[in-house]
This record gives sequence, C-alpha cells and structure tokens, in this order.
Amino acid sequence: MTKAIRIHEHGGPEVLKWEDVDVGSPGPGEVRLKTTAAGLNFIDTYHRIGMYKVALPAVIGREGAGVVVDIGANVNDIAIGDRIAYASSPMGAYAEERLMPADRVVKIPNDITDQQAASMMLKGMTAQYLLRRTYPVKPGDVILSQAAAGGVGLILGQWAKHLGATVIGTVGSDEKIAIAKAHGCDHVINYRTENFVARVAEITNGKKCQVVYDGVGNDTFLQSLDCLAPLGMMVSFGAASGAVKPFYIGELASKGSLFLTRPTLDTYTAKREDVLKMTSELFDVVASGIVKIEVNQTYALCDAALAHRDLEARRTTGSTVLIP
Repeated sequence: MTKAIRIHEHGGPEVLKWEDVDVGSPGPGEVRLKTTAAGLNFIDTYHRIGMYKVALPAVIGREGAGVVVDIGANVNDIAIGDRIAYASSPMGAYAEERLMPADRVVKIPNDITDQQAASMMLKGMTAQYLLRRTYPVKPGDVILSQAAAGGVGLILGQWAKHLGATVIGTVGSDEKIAIAKAHGCDHVINYRTENFVARVAEITNGKKCQVVYDGVGNDTFLQSLDCLAPLGMMVSFGAASGAVKPFYIGELASKGSLFLTRPTLDTYTAKREDVLKMTSELFDVVASGIVKIEVNQTYALCDAALAHRDLEARRTTGSTVLIP
C-alpha cells in the first residue's frame, strides 16, 4: 500500500494522519507518479482548517514533483519515466504515489531539480500571473510586496526587480530583512516594529505605489489600501493571517478610485496552454539565474504536522518541501 498524509476532520496540525491509501491505476487522460518531493504552501493549511472546504477524508497538497510510473489511455505527451511537476487541483500531493490529470503536469527541464520544481511551481506560477497578468509590472513602477521573505515573496521580489520595478517589501522580523534585500527588495520594512503605511509614504515621497501584492490578508488589507497611489491596484491573493473581513466598497473611491482583485491560480491555469506558457516563462527565469529558488527547509512527508506548525508560526523562509 502507498502511504499518504490524510485528514478526516478539519483542525490543527494534529489532524494530519500518516495512513495507507489505495491509489489505483490511471484512467484515460491520467498519469500515476511516484512523488519525489511535495511543496509546502499556506493553501495547505487553509484546506486543513476548513477555510477552503474539501470533501473528507482528503489527501491534501497542491504542489509536487515526481516520476511517471504508469499512464492511462489517451496520454500522448507524457511517458513513463518522465520527471514531471504540477501545482493544481486535484489535491493529493502529500502522498508517496498519486494519480494526476496529464494536462495538469509539465516536464521538468534537466537543469532544474525535483526539489526546486516541487517548491517553485505553485509559488512561481503565482508570481508569474501576479506580475505578468494581474498587474503587468513595467519599468518605473513602485510595488509593495507583503511577506517579502515568504515563498511567493522571494520569487516575486527577484522577478519584479528584473522587470524594472522599485520593490518595497514587508517582513515580520529583523532577521528576514537581509533575506528580502537579497531577493530583489530595494526597501524592507519590519511591519511589527514600523508603521509600514508611513514608511511607504516616506520612501515614495508621498506618491505611494502602483500595486500592492498582499498574501497576508486580514492583518494588512486595510493598511495596504493606504499604500496605493490613485488608480492603484490592490491584489489580495492570500490570507495567511485570516480571511479579509467584509468592508464598505466606497473605501476604494475615497482612497483614490482604487482597483481591487482577488485572483486564484486555478483561474489563471484553467487552460492547458496557460499552464505551458506560465511554466515555460517560470523555468526560463530560474534557469537563467534571474530568479533563484532556494529550498530552505526539508521535512519528511510523515512529519507534515511539524512542517505545518513551523509554517504557521513563521519559522520558515522561502521554500519548503516534504520528502517521502
């Protein structure tokens, strides 16, 4: 039998159970893969606690890499033995082996390791759509990246700097300031000890930012709006501190006719051609050295509960993978 991390109820890290699961053979359009690394992401904790509802019992995890061990009918561009990676529904990455729709996986280039791929697919494709599609960053833009030393933040900062932006980042400790600066940030603010709204105004001489990328959620949302220039865009793409509470839409008018969006990776990767285009661009910036992917923490897959505790306690930086 194959082992996997499965939840039977929503709750804290203690609900993550290491259990036997039956994977089965791939059906038409599916592949079976042997996991070499699974990525750890905040969305995994949202599924665990029930912020995003899932049918129980469930094997969680949205991102991983592995080797194809079997293919179903009508799979033409993926072969047994291929190294592949993914970051999409259906969940199930926290498993030694699993099935995946073939149109959701991509081949890993030779110059990218399995651990890099498993740690960069979800965060990297998120950074790609944020910077290239949701608000296309251009030279001269001033952007604010909340949680700049987190997984998405480290990729976004490097990529945005390459695109010619001035990057302001926030972090939750002094230790993370140097990390953020080494990954593209021109200015870094410790939001626990400084008023980041006032600092953004100071840094920009009162002009503020064209866009704010906020994956923190409730704790920073309203202040993030105050960091935007008139006609600026607020991109709320995550909720690490909890879901954003309902607010009066007139706030967007009073703060400068602001734009607000709540994008998801599933929407931006709905089409196979989008997955291929996004991952091609991601692999290119990583292979060229524009974006460096650093796996700063590894855990055994069976220790996923410990990994979740460390993630939620902000004890991790950059990317983390779980190894079967």
